[in-house]
Formats: sequence, C-alpha cells, structure tokens
Amino acid sequence: MDMWLIGTESGIQVRPISIHGMLWLQTHFEDEHWEALAASQVVLPEEDVSSLSKDAKDAGLSLNHLSAATVQRKF
Repeated sequence: MDMWLIGTESGIQVRPISIHGMLWLQTHFEDEHWEALAASQVVLPEEDVSSLSKDAKDAGLSLNHLSAATVQRKF
C-alpha cells in the first residue's frame, strides 16, 4: 500500500503510507505542502482526488479508498 484516501466531512484526506507514495506526492505538490502531506494533514475536494487517483494508479502506486465513516458514541 502506498497511499490511503480517506473520506472526511470536508473532503478526502491524503495519507501517504510508503516512501513511494510520499515521493510521488512530492512530484505533484509544491515544496511548502510536503510537511503537511507527510503529516497526513492534507484534505482535498473529492473532484481533485479523482484525477490524483488516476495519475497515481497510472504511475503504479497502490491506493486504498476508505469512505467517510462515523463512530457512534454511547452516552
């Protein structure tokens, strides 16, 4: 697995898992975003993630998509 794409309320969180995933992201984002990418703090709109996913898969990366999930709390 090279990268997780995790659904959130505000978009899709990009979480690099392998060095290959992080290196690939560095070729697609400006230098000032690398630290946030490495810390899994980047959330993108779903429409941007579609093209990003296609490019990553075409480059041979392994991606996993996780839809937004909610956790029920017992009160």
